[in-house]
Amino acid sequence: MVPKIRRGSRTHGLLVYLYGPGKRDEHTDAHLVGSWDGFAPDPGRDTSPDPDPKVTLARLSAALDLRVKQAGATAPAQHVWHCSVRTDPGDRHLTDAEWNTVARRLVHAVNLAPEGDPDGCRWVAVRHADDHIHILATMVRGDLRRPRMNYDFKKAQAECRRIEKEMGFRQLRPGDGTGAKSPTSAERFKAERTGRSEAPRETLREAVRQALAGAATEEEFFARLREAGLRVKVRNAPSGDAIGYNVALPGDRNRDGAPIWYPGSKLAPDLSLPKIRRRLADGTADQTTHPAATSGRTDWSPPARERRNATGIAERAAVLLDSDDDEAAGQLVGIGELLDAVTQTSPAATRAELGAAARSFERATRSHVRAEHADTRAIRSAARGIIQAGSALGRGEDGGTTAMLLSTLVLVTIAAARWHSARGHAQQAHASRQTAEHLRAAYRQAAATPMQALHDQGRALPEAERRAHQATIRAALPDGVMRADSSSTADALTATLAQAEHAGHDPKALLQQAIEMRELDTADDVNDVLVWRLRRLAQLPAHPGEATRRPQAGTSQTRAPASRPNNQTAPTAAARPTASDPRNRPPRR
Repeated sequence: MVPKIRRGSRTHGLLVYLYGPGKRDEHTDAHLVGSWDGFAPDPGRDTSPDPDPKVTLARLSAALDLRVKQAGATAPAQHVWHCSVRTDPGDRHLTDAEWNTVARRLVHAVNLAPEGDPDGCRWVAVRHADDHIHILATMVRGDLRRPRMNYDFKKAQAECRRIEKEMGFRQLRPGDGTGAKSPTSAERFKAERTGRSEAPRETLREAVRQALAGAATEEEFFARLREAGLRVKVRNAPSGDAIGYNVALPGDRNRDGAPIWYPGSKLAPDLSLPKIRRRLADGTADQTTHPAATSGRTDWSPPARERRNATGIAERAAVLLDSDDDEAAGQLVGIGELLDAVTQTSPAATRAELGAAARSFERATRSHVRAEHADTRAIRSAARGIIQAGSALGRGEDGGTTAMLLSTLVLVTIAAARWHSARGHAQQAHASRQTAEHLRAAYRQAAATPMQALHDQGRALPEAERRAHQATIRAALPDGVMRADSSSTADALTATLAQAEHAGHDPKALLQQAIEMRELDTADDVNDVLVWRLRRLAQLPAHPGEATRRPQAGTSQTRAPASRPNNQTAPTAAARPTASDPRNRPPRR
């Protein structure tokens, strides 16, 4: 049940709309379901000797405005309180009597007309559709004072949550005031008339968010906006310093032919210029390539190298989110930028699902939790590297490393959902879970070809070698974790261990290292997760069709992990040395 509150100054004009046909003839059988005294004239069902609805509507308007006129100059200029209340499409239709109860509870909750108060404000509830009503109240009490209505929106929301529970309706998630502003009805209708799939506000919000992903400076951010084809207008103080910005879509004009501008703060709370500056200050993306992006093999394409680098950094973000520290709030912002970067450079096969994932996670990046000492440089640099590397192909090593990164991002968004749930952020937790579902769909598309190739390679191994690696897997994983009966992914894990051994690694030590990187309980398929961890740690091609090379001469095999106290966090992938890491090479003699 969704309440939507507005203020206005024209009682008669709003009544004309409520009792009229609507903007698209959607209003039917408009009538009162409740009023301040139960005897208000009803223009929709007037049974008086003079049934002219215009006359009755004028009488109703005059009755509602009576105290406003009596208060004179002390009455508020915006004296009309208008609240529409809509049920979920899956809920049953309420009777008129039930809607009357809903209306009375809401005007009581916001202190317009408390139960038992003879001086409460005058109000009516009009129904002209099955699924919603409109409450119109005039904000002058019988004693000609204004009602105290602080936080009316939050109070209406809270009352709706209670009504949902009592009536057995779908219970919506309470908000915290950090959500982006929804398009108005006028914006949605205009989008439909002009053939747009969404309102300009939503298109602009996504474009601004993508322009910010991995940006190193404010100037670069504005340049990206212009490169995306947006109109940009920077607002300057008398000193010449920028204090804000507005954006507009080309061709989106008002009735006078002028562009329709939207300030960044009206697109989303975190897209105002001061908050963008704070983000850049918290974690300015490196303007040069991140060092990790050039480690290991140099014969992979730039998109593949950057996706490998981003996978390790995303693993670290998941560990921080699991730590339940408020500083992890900064990582959520970085993950949002990383999703935007991957979406912009993804192949067509996965772009739709990744775009949906980025849009969903946008809600999860905002809450009232503020990371005081956030360091998001690594993750913002990873986003920047992906954008600078350009679009990835949907095949070969590019496609394999895309699957590698998406497999990790699924676990990161699940960790984000837990982090938000622990703090009571219902909408953000739901958005994180939605993101995980979109990422799973994108992952299945990206991983289909490389996983099938690995499955074929695993099945083609000599029987003795295959059994030996399967025994290693069973010994390393807890009972019930591995899907042994299974699956092409079990064969893919077997093939990966065989390739790691061929490349000079110790399969047992490498597998243990991959398992200890992070918990596996939230993985849909543990085998999948381990395949990508192993292939990244061992510098194996993400796509098995690529060439596999043995480590360079003088590079040691993977060592067994040293024992450590049970309460010590496993080192992250980005920090742990691997067989190709210079820290594992013996000293020169």
